[in-house]
Amino acid sequence: MQNLQQLHQQAIELINRQQFQQAHPLLVSVVRRQPEHADSWFLLGIINFELGQVRKSISLIEKAIGIKAMPEYLAHLAKSYALMGDLNRAKALAIQAPASDIDQPLTLDTLGVALSRVGLHHEALNYFTKAISLVSSNPQFFYNYAVACKFIGDFDKARDAFEAAIQLQPDYHQAHFALADLGDTTVEKNHIPRLQQVLTRCVHPDATLHIYHALAKEHESIKAYAKAFEYLQQGKQNKLATLNYQIADDLKLFAISLQQLSLSQVDATGHPSNEPIFVLGMPRSGTTLVERIISNHSDVTSAGELQDFGMAVKELTKTPSQKVLDIDTLEQAEILNFNTLGQTYLDRTRALTGNTPRFIDKLPFNFFYLGLIKQALPNAKIICLLRNPMDTCIGNFRQLFSINSPYYYYAYDLETISQFYRQFHQLAHATAQLGWDNFKLVNYEQLVSDPEQQVRELIDFCDLDWQQQCLHVEKNTAPVSTASKVQVREPINTQSIGRWQHYSDNTQSIQQQLADLMPQ
Repeated sequence: MQNLQQLHQQAIELINRQQFQQAHPLLVSVVRRQPEHADSWFLLGIINFELGQVRKSISLIEKAIGIKAMPEYLAHLAKSYALMGDLNRAKALAIQAPASDIDQPLTLDTLGVALSRVGLHHEALNYFTKAISLVSSNPQFFYNYAVACKFIGDFDKARDAFEAAIQLQPDYHQAHFALADLGDTTVEKNHIPRLQQVLTRCVHPDATLHIYHALAKEHESIKAYAKAFEYLQQGKQNKLATLNYQIADDLKLFAISLQQLSLSQVDATGHPSNEPIFVLGMPRSGTTLVERIISNHSDVTSAGELQDFGMAVKELTKTPSQKVLDIDTLEQAEILNFNTLGQTYLDRTRALTGNTPRFIDKLPFNFFYLGLIKQALPNAKIICLLRNPMDTCIGNFRQLFSINSPYYYYAYDLETISQFYRQFHQLAHATAQLGWDNFKLVNYEQLVSDPEQQVRELIDFCDLDWQQQCLHVEKNTAPVSTASKVQVREPINTQSIGRWQHYSDNTQSIQQQLADLMPQ
């Protein structure tokens, strides 16, 4: 019989080769014979994490930490909690393991990722910087550092670090796209030849999707719009073919959300807090701009795109599916105790809501929960953005969203985006017609065309006193981790209005489908 050390080492080697199923029984054998073998519990947690069983991973790593609180264990547990959206625990664990106390590069990088995932990008940079100082040959370290720099607006450092990652790993598709996404591309200075070479070597659909999007970005920057659209279309179609997605599923969610607006007519005692300001709407409709405007007020903190309302609903309904948002969960939510739902949401978000009286939750897809939010937090403000249908749809098609999030599966096909937009438009207007005193529908074009008046109305709607700095989003220094991270560092302007017309020849079909919703 092999001794415990041999079994443990063999399991590590199998995990390093991603042979998780083979490693699992070896580690089980170790902990049965020596229940206090902390590293085997930890490795079992890692296996479960890699297999997508994050909750089980958390319990196993917590078992390991209960035996021996190693920084590596704390780092992976923080990463797991961040992935689950538990911001409080992720932040608390990271604080227990300051960068100055850690000399393991991978542990430093893991903690940096956990902090970045919960929006603490400045704090994450300390971990990434030290990881790079210890090991300068790991492209992932440079990439993660660059992403954090990008979020805080240090674009020059981000470019240098993305290039460093590419030099170490020439086909690093995420780094190529992130670099293209930063812009500053000209006919004379671009990465198009390099990207075309990388494309010839791409095999995985996710890699080709990133490179096609990078090529589209760079061609768009040099006004080669027909070529940009061609690259977008090809990349999106390749990815869509790998997904099990039907627009019918989203249409059912919209139908239930529409029905649940009537919940607001039922007497229910939600949580009385007026802290949250929900900013929601279709992606690429101006939600980040509104977030930056309001969060420039001294009484408001931006907590970013929080998953916590949906996670709170899921936690309390206890529905069996793996999805946070699905039909069963929405339906079961109607019988929840709404005060408890409101309190659970506030508890989950406390780590990021700061010390100001108010905070912003800017998850666009919270529109699926409009009726539930109204019941759970009747004093919260809800701001819903509405933008020109074609600009919104093209904006969604041009964007490379989180590729593993089912929220964005609709965005791989223009016809589907058009259907999705129409359903959202109906839901937004149906809500507005109810006359809730805490709901405001904001037109993006009016906002950027008449910022002084529109921003004053926004601030007044939120029951905040007027502060002149709210007009100057370009002076808001808070990190931005959305698709608008470059644009929102500019003054409010109308440059994005009508951008869809660059693709007018390619979008005749959806122009006809959305003609009745277009402004006259």
